Amino acid sequence: MFKRFLAISTAVLAGFLLAQYAARQQGAPSWWPDRDRDRQVRYFKEVLQLVKENYVGDAPADYASLTRAALDGMVGSLDPHSEFLAADAFRETEDELANAFTGVGIQVEQRDGHIVIVAPIPGTPADRAGLQRGDRLVKIDGKALVNPTLDSTISLVRGEPGSLVTLTVFRPAQNRSIDYPVRRERIKLESVRLTGMRAGGVGYLQITQFSERTGEEFGKALAELEAQGLRALVIDLRNNPGGLLDAAIDVCSEFFDKDELIAFTQGRSPDTRESYYSSNGHRKRDYPVAILVNGGSASAAEIVAGAMRDSKRAVIVGEKSFGKGSVQSVIELDNGEGLRLTTARYYTPSGITIHERGILPHVEVEVSPEDEARIRVQQARPDLAVSTEDDFKPIEDIQLAAAEEVLAGVLASGK
Repeated sequence: MFKRFLAISTAVLAGFLLAQYAARQQGAPSWWPDRDRDRQVRYFKEVLQLVKENYVGDAPADYASLTRAALDGMVGSLDPHSEFLAADAFRETEDELANAFTGVGIQVEQRDGHIVIVAPIPGTPADRAGLQRGDRLVKIDGKALVNPTLDSTISLVRGEPGSLVTLTVFRPAQNRSIDYPVRRERIKLESVRLTGMRAGGVGYLQITQFSERTGEEFGKALAELEAQGLRALVIDLRNNPGGLLDAAIDVCSEFFDKDELIAFTQGRSPDTRESYYSSNGHRKRDYPVAILVNGGSASAAEIVAGAMRDSKRAVIVGEKSFGKGSVQSVIELDNGEGLRLTTARYYTPSGITIHERGILPHVEVEVSPEDEARIRVQQARPDLAVSTEDDFKPIEDIQLAAAEEVLAGVLASGK
């Protein structure tokens, strides 16, 4: 009996080894669970070895460099928001989510092979210099960007605090290139700023991006305005490039009832849906709210605008938002490296997707990029409104004025 069992076991082992050999030589048989993956990995290893052994040129061709270049190309080819993060870039990503980093203060995206400014962050060197959303970065310190990636471009823009970098942008609206010498700073931002009470008891809050402290900062600023007799509120999300989903949920929770749906995400499979509900702990707020958006309002900013619009808690004023409705998960890898990977799509409470559609305003008010840049300068430097420095002429913020007019009408009607 033992000999028979040994003979069967030997046959099984021989069959398994033959199957492995066949998988290596001719591709895995039909019952092999990940045959296509294994075939492609084998193909990649063959190419990696060929390049390592035969490439002659200036580019590094060691295994580590080739593997990271392959990872960069693989992840970067998926969509404009996914990327492989080298150790330095991964640390910078974590800094940005904590709302502190060294640079000039621009949010950029890769579109159609170009590095495009989504929005300069208000109050930063880039904002003060006059860079505009839609500007394409074409040179950095006089060196042309050829086949640029987000990672490589950001690393060129970043540098030591106090150092000078010259950004050359192409501005489509003017069909010309412009040089902007900008001095880098250690940028530690308050995400909720420019708070104050305007005429008629209308409060004003600007959220520049959604970071770890945004919910706390927003709640505190809102409480201060309410203590001053707030009757209506403008939330300015213009040129807010987004950030953390949790921060957007925290902001919406100030106006939603407990356990009310604010947004949900849907991943690749049906069971990956994740719903986000409001928390409790705030007083009931039933005063009218207007939210300002434009083409630079993206991601988490669109979650807030979409949720408040869906639930009829706010009137949306301005221009159609950017339309970035995808969720990026930041995943830590070995050696301090990481991935920023698109893993789901955002949806408003009623199930409307934001991706590539944006949030449409109830009251559409268009502002040219040039006027928008001047308004941002006025916001960053209120002293210019009463000075003649550089022949600066203040202009009316017609989007803010339209929001105030809508709120005044609601207050006057008593609704």
